[in-house]
Amino acid sequence: MTKSFDGDDHDWSSYLEAILRARVYDLAVETPLDFAPTLSEKVGNSVYLKREDLQPVFSFKIRGAYNKIASLSASEKSQGIIATSAGNHAQGVAMSAKHLGISAVIVMPITTPRIKVDAVKRLGAEVILSGVSYDDAKSHAEHVAEDRNLTYVHPFDDPHVIAGQGTIALEIFRQTQEKIDAVFVSVGGGGLISGVAAYIKSLWPEVKVIGVEPSEAPTMYESLRCDERVMLSYVGGFADGVAVKQVGSRCFSIAKDCVDEMVLVSTDEICAAIRDIFDDTRSIAEPAGALGVAGLKKYCNVHGKKGENYVAINCGANVNFDKLRYIAERAETGENREVLLAVTIDESPGTLKKFCEVIGKRSITEFNYRYSDRRNASIFVGLEVFGGIEARHALVNELRDDGFRVVDITDNELAKLHIRYMVGGRPSEFEMDEAIYRFEFPEQPGALLHFLSQIGKSWNISMFHYRNHGASVGRVLVGLQVPEGHADRIADFLDRVGYQCIDETENPAYSFFLA
Repeated sequence: MTKSFDGDDHDWSSYLEAILRARVYDLAVETPLDFAPTLSEKVGNSVYLKREDLQPVFSFKIRGAYNKIASLSASEKSQGIIATSAGNHAQGVAMSAKHLGISAVIVMPITTPRIKVDAVKRLGAEVILSGVSYDDAKSHAEHVAEDRNLTYVHPFDDPHVIAGQGTIALEIFRQTQEKIDAVFVSVGGGGLISGVAAYIKSLWPEVKVIGVEPSEAPTMYESLRCDERVMLSYVGGFADGVAVKQVGSRCFSIAKDCVDEMVLVSTDEICAAIRDIFDDTRSIAEPAGALGVAGLKKYCNVHGKKGENYVAINCGANVNFDKLRYIAERAETGENREVLLAVTIDESPGTLKKFCEVIGKRSITEFNYRYSDRRNASIFVGLEVFGGIEARHALVNELRDDGFRVVDITDNELAKLHIRYMVGGRPSEFEMDEAIYRFEFPEQPGALLHFLSQIGKSWNISMFHYRNHGASVGRVLVGLQVPEGHADRIADFLDRVGYQCIDETENPAYSFFLA
């Protein structure tokens, strides 16, 4: 592929030749297309996994990064390159630069896990830590690029990067003789899906290209819905590989013409997909890498498709080991095989035994009991169910028919992130109202001190709960004793803190177990 190729935003078919000519195999490998028998049986369709987790850097990013860097002029190579990334793109750029003998600078957010920082350093790149988000790091990288006269290697919105990622689709259709009905692709900035979609629609327009995003980062979904690129004010960080606030302009232009549908999936559904991939491959995908499978499962469930051939791109496996505990906890719920309930029972002899008799032989996954007062007790219970959401609703109705007061909290984030670990304590009394807030603290030194400095002596902290989830943000639950009439002051405080925050004061899980 020649340096003159710069893509055509109005003619996505121009990418076909660029993909065919892409230089990726100097460093990237042709990954296998594996049949997934367990998952296929579960969804009633033949499912194949494109194993990009088997690349040298455990991610597809090596393709686009190398294709871009290899296309640079001799002068650009001699001056050096710079990139912004919190992980996968950084490793792809660093390995590509090392292979080509080019100096590389990678700017990473200070919240980047040490394992990823060390991996980039081992590949010979200079690492600069700056800012708490990708956007902060990108802004700093642009200044460094200008000061040092370095070439910026964009992670997704570049024609050479898009063409490099498109070689995945080229391999898929070369590796199977089966008629493929749809390909499911994770979406962050859009480089992967735009390259894959441009290739597929150029040669097999009847094959559906379906993008998948986390429901807490619906960047492409909202952009296609609004028919223009949307800048999200906030994106969740669980699937950090796709936590992008705005898709690339080139990527969006291709997606408008070539992407058939977008599917949004929850954190629990992503965790369930990670386990599905493990069951068939004994490999562990990162959350962004499992989006394709999560979207495929949801698509089959919504549309009732049977007997078709689907491909899901497993695009990465750079997951922090500390995150596995959280993934395992949420996988059962994501599969609709666990129901979480808040149950109020009479505080009298034999009532708890009666409750257990109603549960019967169902497996108990979690059981937290707390004395409330002389009349009532509260139970936080997790139960295994089979038969999907219908079985879950049937169980709740059965318990209510037997006289128990039940609230289904299976979809309650406060309950799953915090309450399940806090059952056991209530204040005896308060002199003023308690306000409950769920925060996302950046996982960096000084985050708590910053929070406490902003509170000062304004309000008393009545509750604080933090649990490490192996992510780039810390999930924190805070209770504050707030006098009546302080609403404006609280709003000003939250604005000064600057952390993502949700008011959970009226959440029923809080009312049941902690109020």
